[in-house]
Amino acid sequence: MSDKIKVSEVSEVLRMQLQGIDTGVQFDEVGTVLQVGDGVVRIYGLQNAEANELLEFENGIQAIVMNLEEDNVGAVLLGPSSDIKEGDTVKRMKRVASILVGEGMLGRVINPIGEALDGKGKITGELLEMPFERKAPGVIYRQPVNQPLQTGLKAIDAMIPIGRGQRELIIGDRQTGKTSIAIDTIINQRRNFDEGDPVYCIYVATGQKGSTVANIVQTLREHNALDYTIIVAANASDPAALQYYAPFAGAAIGEYFRDTGRHALVIYDDLSKQAVAYREVSLILRRPSGREAYPGDIFYLHSRLLERAAKIINQQEVAEQMNDLPESLKGKVKAGGSLTALPVIETQAGDVSAYIPTNVISITDGQIFLDTDLFNQGNRPAVNVGISVSRVGGNAQIKAMKKVAGTLKIDQAQFRELEAFTQFGSDMDAVTAMTIDKGQKNTKLLVQPLHKTMPVEKQVAVLYCGTQGLLSKVPLDKVADFEKEFLNTLEMLHQKDVLDVIKGGKIDENVTAILEKVAEDVARRI
Repeated sequence: MSDKIKVSEVSEVLRMQLQGIDTGVQFDEVGTVLQVGDGVVRIYGLQNAEANELLEFENGIQAIVMNLEEDNVGAVLLGPSSDIKEGDTVKRMKRVASILVGEGMLGRVINPIGEALDGKGKITGELLEMPFERKAPGVIYRQPVNQPLQTGLKAIDAMIPIGRGQRELIIGDRQTGKTSIAIDTIINQRRNFDEGDPVYCIYVATGQKGSTVANIVQTLREHNALDYTIIVAANASDPAALQYYAPFAGAAIGEYFRDTGRHALVIYDDLSKQAVAYREVSLILRRPSGREAYPGDIFYLHSRLLERAAKIINQQEVAEQMNDLPESLKGKVKAGGSLTALPVIETQAGDVSAYIPTNVISITDGQIFLDTDLFNQGNRPAVNVGISVSRVGGNAQIKAMKKVAGTLKIDQAQFRELEAFTQFGSDMDAVTAMTIDKGQKNTKLLVQPLHKTMPVEKQVAVLYCGTQGLLSKVPLDKVADFEKEFLNTLEMLHQKDVLDVIKGGKIDENVTAILEKVAEDVARRI
């Protein structure tokens, strides 16, 4: 036997095997759980952990570092705290908290860490890593907001227009139709999608019931809006950390579209619940509390989130230099994209001067205030014209709309004042009576059924009748019938010479002459 084994061969084999050995020590930095409870863990031993870094436990649950203290690290859990025990080991993942984003997300319901919740399997396609927290684009990389984002709601597109890249707050008590305005805006983007200029919509549901989110998904499905929509859901039953990070996940997805030269709309529904979740996490981490027991940086929480909405400059070579670009986007940036934000805030009994509402009002570029009384009177959307503003205004309207609806907002606000004044006395002069009649009819014109959005050219045509007093002969209870008949006539007889012209942004003598004639004919028939 011995003559068959050659020593030289054995040493050669050994040499080859030894050459393949990696003598560098492989080690993961690991820590130990000191304390766990209410979605927060304290960990000992992660000396080099960074703020916002992802951690992973042995059972796959993840956490995000929030507190860096002298002898321990405080982290928030992205899963149930019941699955974590004292003494468990934790390892650093050496990357900041982020979400994988791609076109494959469209039409899906996901949680803030990018896992599908709709039972349709994993998100497929090319996915880029986008961080939750990111600096907003500097002023050099932006341009003024000048392109409309149509909501399809007459009351908003005429009086409180929203532009692409704007931040417009939707604020009101519970059950005043805040979410409905947001959902209608998503539904109204179908037309842009069909015309090849899509506005991708991200609906972030924070702290809502699972059944509510399911209803919203169903509504969007029925209106064919899921083709360009992503739903991020952190339900009321999810850990506070997920509810806190959900809006950041929405912003990260929006930035993916914004920085690749497309338009996106993100709806945070709602930020009051996010603030409550952040307060919960902060108090458990023993951070000092301030007004209404919110932590001192609650303003910064919302300002850094909403500042990420922007209209990016249209010059490619400048946009490529954008500050704080994630590695995954380098070489993929395209100029001219935008991210519009519609945050929602719930007030208690109309108190706009509470802490969180005043914070968010001062951060955003205008607010749509919804009033319980108006809602109950049947004026829906229940927009209170007096204290709702858009700080972009006419720049975010097509020229035709700007021309027709220019005075509508101030007229309606004056009518509200007069109306309150004349409730007491019955005798009024002819001018006051005329103003009130016109105001009541305009209010009726602005009423719109749920999920029945209207293209901008039809809005302009209808509002022209209201602002020019063409409804003076129409009885108040027949205004809705007039509107329906008027639009049907225009669609059948004047699609090219009226509606298409208005859609192009023009309104001239020929168009107004036809509108007046059609209005007169319809008013006579009704």
